[in-house]
Amino acid sequence: MAETALRDIEDLRDALTQGIEHFFQFAFYLTIYGKDMDELDKFSQQVESLFGSKLIYSKSGFYQTEQGFNSTIPLGNDELMITYNMNTSPIAASFPFISSDLTSDNGILYGVNRHNNSLIIFDRFSLQNANSVVFATSGAGKSYTIKLEILRSLMMGVDVIVIDPEMEYNHLSDAVGGTYINVSLASDAKVNPFDLPRAIGEGTKVEDIIRSAVITLKGLLRLMIGVPIGEQGKLGFTPEEDSILDRALIETYAKKDITPDTKSLADVEPPVMNDFKDVLEGMEGAENIVARLKKYTDGTFSGLLNSPTTVAMNNQFVVFSVRDLEDELRSVSIYSIVNYIWNVVRSERKKRILVIDEAWWLMQQEESAKFIFALVKRARKYFLGVTTITQDVADFLGSPYGQAIVTNSSIQLLMKQSPSGVERVVNTFNLTDGEKFLLLESGVGEGIFFAGQKHAAIKVVASYTEDQIVTTNPQQLLEMEKARKAIENQVSAENEAAAEAATPAPV
Repeated sequence: MAETALRDIEDLRDALTQGIEHFFQFAFYLTIYGKDMDELDKFSQQVESLFGSKLIYSKSGFYQTEQGFNSTIPLGNDELMITYNMNTSPIAASFPFISSDLTSDNGILYGVNRHNNSLIIFDRFSLQNANSVVFATSGAGKSYTIKLEILRSLMMGVDVIVIDPEMEYNHLSDAVGGTYINVSLASDAKVNPFDLPRAIGEGTKVEDIIRSAVITLKGLLRLMIGVPIGEQGKLGFTPEEDSILDRALIETYAKKDITPDTKSLADVEPPVMNDFKDVLEGMEGAENIVARLKKYTDGTFSGLLNSPTTVAMNNQFVVFSVRDLEDELRSVSIYSIVNYIWNVVRSERKKRILVIDEAWWLMQQEESAKFIFALVKRARKYFLGVTTITQDVADFLGSPYGQAIVTNSSIQLLMKQSPSGVERVVNTFNLTDGEKFLLLESGVGEGIFFAGQKHAAIKVVASYTEDQIVTTNPQQLLEMEKARKAIENQVSAENEAAAEAATPAPV
């Protein structure tokens, strides 16, 4: 015991000598507020119990209450002068949260700084990249927060595209006049995975676009018809199958006169999955691949990826809903939809935000996770900001691509976390104990907002009109639906009464 204490003293002496640590006179006072004496006594006991559990001695300021109160108001006057000599490290622990000022002249309102009540106004496109990640448990307010950001971004002229797995953005789309596309086996909305970007930027060759499309399609095919390969059982193909697919994809495009010699892709008609199957059927050694692929061309799933694209992104706000898809098809469909969006983004540079809700779906398979990471990494060049939202922190951060997506996102919003997942969040974002406690105890719409090197505790706020548009509260939505039906019935009754009054009585 004595040796440990001696070693600690020697370490402190060395740190002071080298200038690593400094000595300060430190005073810590706390003013507790309550509605009445009973509540005040209750809060005081809770605070003293909390300090005691941390082995911190606390004492009420009897007969010096006025001086204590004056010392805690923001005037910088210490009328008690009860100080202790302390070095830098323990004093730093008494400031568990470093609050930064995130108010700027441009951008949108994200919320209110919980520590100084300043407005957190920020332009995500002013950072190194415009990507963001949102981590929160179910019911913490993540969808509400993102809908607010979408609504305010639309007012600033930014285009927004959403991948909606649970049909949560339908009401918002109706309110702003957006395009809502329901993708399912039975719907008329189709996305052709063989589509290519329509415009070519300077220095971009058709050969490079075709090569990129082939690589992307092989990733999609691994999700669709890949088989477990190797000891880890990752979905993929044997070297022979991989070579066959490579040649078949190039030949499929060539049959539609899409070759490296093609001068423009503006007027070409891309192939569909059935064309690809026909090419494979004429190749030796492709029988097994064709048998697995037929499920998507002639079988149960033929209504999903075997048609020309019928959707259009000619609206400022576009939502792709995949709620009605079977779980087996969600990753495949989202992969195809995001690829289509990426082709549109590369065709015309403009400020856009792509929101991928419940992104943990894509982290379950390596190919889809790799594809989203590549998109996030390249988005900045095309004025695109990718927002990934997830409630399954363990699955997302457990993937190496999930970690890379966080690294390549300049904005991070951490909301209420579960005790089982908070440690991974703490380690990933280097949070203090105070910040960890804040995430565990946060209410709905509260959390920590990171923007570049700055971060602050945030409380998301909305006006009454915004709240009516973006709310996800089932009870509130039910009441709004009842009110809407009541108004419709009232209008219908008034119209019928007016029609009867206008009808001439028989003579």
